[in-house]
Amino acid sequence: MTATGGCASGTAGMSPPYPFRVRLTISAPPTYRQFDINYDREGTMADIARYPLIRHLRGSGTSHVEQIRNGRTVRAGVGASFWFRPLSAVLNEIPVDDRELPLMFHARTSDFQDVTVQATITYRVTDPAAAAGRIDFSIDPDTGLWRSTPLDQVASLLTESAQQYAIDLLATVDLNAAMAGGVGPVRISIADGLAGDARLTETGIAVVGVRVVAVRPEPEVEKALRTPTREQVQQEADRATFERRAVAVERERAIGENELQTQIELARREEQLVAQRGANARREAEENAVAGGVAAEAEARRTVTLAEARAEGTRLAGAAQGDAEAARVAAYQDVSETVLLALAVRELAANLPKIETLVLSPDLVSKALTKLGAGKVTA
Repeated sequence: MTATGGCASGTAGMSPPYPFRVRLTISAPPTYRQFDINYDREGTMADIARYPLIRHLRGSGTSHVEQIRNGRTVRAGVGASFWFRPLSAVLNEIPVDDRELPLMFHARTSDFQDVTVQATITYRVTDPAAAAGRIDFSIDPDTGLWRSTPLDQVASLLTESAQQYAIDLLATVDLNAAMAGGVGPVRISIADGLAGDARLTETGIAVVGVRVVAVRPEPEVEKALRTPTREQVQQEADRATFERRAVAVERERAIGENELQTQIELARREEQLVAQRGANARREAEENAVAGGVAAEAEARRTVTLAEARAEGTRLAGAAQGDAEAARVAAYQDVSETVLLALAVRELAANLPKIETLVLSPDLVSKALTKLGAGKVTA
């Protein structure tokens, strides 16, 4: 950039006594992004570009920017972008987005036991003008950094208020009641207290939400408090184990009784079966005896009948044989002894077994011949 004319002071509209030419070379203007690691770790805010004798501010969509000149607010708004002179401008930049504030503090219960409360508060600036009037949110027109620590002041205000409400609540209950109640009463106490805090309302800060993560006693006290519950749980577990074993024993006993009843029933039925079999055998024996008696009686009657028939037949045969013998004897009555002897010999010879060899002695033949000759002579 080249400029001709002007005075040494650079005031426009005045003719210098001696004309001169000034050459100014301006490089690209450096831009400073407001990102103070110490003050704001959650995001970027306004960008300020530096030019000779003038600056340009470009805000963000989550920050409210105010330009004050001579005690009057010249510009104000969210996401504002404008030119300003750094020597006469006072700039305030107030974040209007939701911000998280983690808390961890100690309190004491009514029985003088220390507890640790861990919570998170979500807040936002709802009235930037009121917040800028009570807290220093001014920024450096050259670097865009806050001149002080406004967010720390807001955090301190919220922390002290939240601690006060929680401490007031916990001071009225003992440790057992605080542990039994849990985080709900503490959360409600902090939320209601911050919602009705006039100082926060006048500062233009609204609490969006409160979350209480934990309310814990000292480690030794917490361990002591856990012991009865742990013992009770162990007792319940042991009782459940014993009950399960008792149920198992009862079921085994029932099964044994069922088996015994089954065996008794089987034995009883077997006894009935044996008795029935005995009765059947006895009845069968009786029937067999009766049938045998009937058969024996019939056989006896048959035998008697046969014997009688045989005896009658024998008698009749004997009588017939006797009659025959008598008739035969009567026929032989008039026959001579020699003839009878001859007939006897013949009959004897007929009844004798077969004779292969017969030896007759002379005496026997002589006697037979003598008898035979004498008989003939007599005749």
